[in-house]
Amino acid sequence: MQLPGTPSDEIADVLATGRGDIGTLFVSMATRHPEGRDAEYLQWHTLDHRLEQHRLSAVRASLRVVSTPACRAARAASNDPYDAIDHVMTYFFTDPGGMEGFLALAKALIEAKRKLPLLPPVERGVYEVQRKAAAPRVKVGADVLPWWPVRGVYLLLERGDLPADALLDVDGVAGVWSAPAMDVDARLASAKAGQTLTYCFLDDDPVVTAERLRPVLTARWEQAHVEPLLAAPFYPLIPHEWDRYVP
Repeated sequence: MQLPGTPSDEIADVLATGRGDIGTLFVSMATRHPEGRDAEYLQWHTLDHRLEQHRLSAVRASLRVVSTPACRAARAASNDPYDAIDHVMTYFFTDPGGMEGFLALAKALIEAKRKLPLLPPVERGVYEVQRKAAAPRVKVGADVLPWWPVRGVYLLLERGDLPADALLDVDGVAGVWSAPAMDVDARLASAKAGQTLTYCFLDDDPVVTAERLRPVLTARWEQAHVEPLLAAPFYPLIPHEWDRYVP
C-alpha cells in the first residue's frame, strides 16, 4: 500500500508539535526456557508482568520479540555469549531516572508472588537513544516508530558506533534507532560500555529481510571499525498465540 502525502520528518509544522520523549531503552536478552516452556512464559509476561510496567509514567512503550529456528539460520553474526539469545524484551523509557520506579515495581510484584522465574539471562542493558530515522515511504516520523505495528525487528549489536541510516535503503526496513550502552548501576544492567544497539523496525517478513540485509552488513563491517556481536531477525510476539513464534 502506498500511503499518501509528505513524510512527517519533512514537515516542520508536524515536528514542532512534539518529538516524543523516549530517550532510554532497557533491553533484556535471554535464552530459551530450559524446559521448553517458552509459550507459558510469554503468556504470563504479556498478560501480567509487561502490562504492569505501563503504570510507570516513565515507560512510554514496550516490545517483545522472539527468535525462531528460521530466524537463527538467517543471522549474519552471532558471537558468544550472544549466540544463545532467543528472547529480547525492550522497554522504552523517557530517561534513566525511570529505572528507580522500575526496580520498586519489580520488588512489589515479587513480594505479591506475581513473578515466574525469569528466562535465563544473557545480558541486560540500558541504552541512550541517539539516532533515529524512518524510511520516507512509511510516512510516519522516526519519533513514533516504537508504536508502529512491526512485522518484525532486526537487531544489530555491535562493539563500536557507526550510523545505520544506510540500512533504510534495504527493502523491508522501515526505520532504525541506534543507542549506545550507558554506564548504570549493576543492579540494572551488565551491557558493556562501547557497544551499540540498533533496532531495525521491519514492514516485511524478518527472515526475508535478513537475507537482503546480509550483504549490506558484510560491507559495513569490512569498511568500518565496528565489530558485530549479534545481527539477527526476530518476530514480534502475537498475543494469545503464545506458541506461534517460539525458539
